Amino acid sequence: MAKQTLNILTTILLWLSMLTASHDGLYAQQTNEINWLNFEQLEDSLKTNPKKVFVYFYADWCTYCHKMDRTAFKDEAIIKRINKDYYVVKMDIESEDTIVFGNTEFKNKNAKKRKSVHEIPLMMASRKGKPFSLPAMVLLNENFEATARYFQYLNTQQMLEILEN
Repeated sequence: MAKQTLNILTTILLWLSMLTASHDGLYAQQTNEINWLNFEQLEDSLKTNPKKVFVYFYADWCTYCHKMDRTAFKDEAIIKRINKDYYVVKMDIESEDTIVFGNTEFKNKNAKKRKSVHEIPLMMASRKGKPFSLPAMVLLNENFEATARYFQYLNTQQMLEILEN
């Protein structure tokens, strides 16, 4: 009887250790990339748990955006820091989607034109007297107030310095 109980306990412990190991492996996979959100997901997340926000605007034709996607946004230190400290939104500036955020509807009013820009990036990442440029990044505090804006390619070291401040 004692041997049978020991066998059952051993089986349960082995099963639990395998379950824990597979759960840890799943979590490790999730942390190997940035947890990108869209604006609808961001709004829900901010309501439940306020946190700083990092918004990255890109376009398919933007060479430096692709370079950042391959370098800075693949760096383990950046991924770890950005996923821990920020909600991270990635938006194609040419998106034709209608986005509802903060009870307001935002559209790309020039969606049928070449290199059109959606209202959200125009509102968040435009500079007075300068043409819209990419890549564009906007950092916001927990109250959704802009604290910094960047309109250039950032290498891994530059991105880390920005995220650590």
